[in-house]
Amino acid sequence: MTLNDDRIQYAVRHTEVLRLPKQSLATFGTTNIYYYLVTEPAYAELTKDTNETVVREGRVIAERPRIVTPYYLSRLEGFSSEARSYLEELIRRHGPDAPGLYYTYRNEPKKLNIVSEHWQTVVAKLNAEIDRRGDPLTSIIKGEDELWDVSLLKFIYEVTRGSLPHNLSQLGARGLLEVDSSGVPIDARLRIEELFTKTMKGEYDPHELKNELDRWNLFSEYEDRFFALFRRRRR
Repeated sequence: MTLNDDRIQYAVRHTEVLRLPKQSLATFGTTNIYYYLVTEPAYAELTKDTNETVVREGRVIAERPRIVTPYYLSRLEGFSSEARSYLEELIRRHGPDAPGLYYTYRNEPKKLNIVSEHWQTVVAKLNAEIDRRGDPLTSIIKGEDELWDVSLLKFIYEVTRGSLPHNLSQLGARGLLEVDSSGVPIDARLRIEELFTKTMKGEYDPHELKNELDRWNLFSEYEDRFFALFRRRRR
């Protein structure tokens, strides 16, 4: 394990989610979670008498979870060789068409303030303010200052893990986890239809639609419809 790995593991161990959202991630929509990430400043070790707290505010936007398969994930770009080896192991163990959920997130940092109070006092005040507002989708995280983004990722992981049973239950109740004879989940077929509609209206990039079809190995099936989009545009 490298020194960098040690620092990451340290940050993970010393990150605590003090207030989770009171709602699960939405199964059929986008979820906006506002967070306060509280840390002791990195310079605190040098100034033992300084009683300050760094408060980062931001928003984590969780897109609707999508049903994917190990084969689909193996066609995505940006994975390391180690991650691809893991995907290959999933394919060997469960088959290329075993359905699972794929969550995507976007972080939008908002503010950074340094408060002249101990972090526990700051957290108590934040909790009181959130309770007063009655906001079910605001969270508080106690993290590590220099690796605050690692702390945020741990928070995202815990939110995802807590939401997974609820999301799977709702998707299963609608039959969206079922896989057709081509090994494609019903949810993916519905998404492709949605993307065709958006592309026809000019709301979606045709190249992205082509990429999505390729990830499912379905371009030959939809090829005529895909090129028909361009014929309609020329009229």
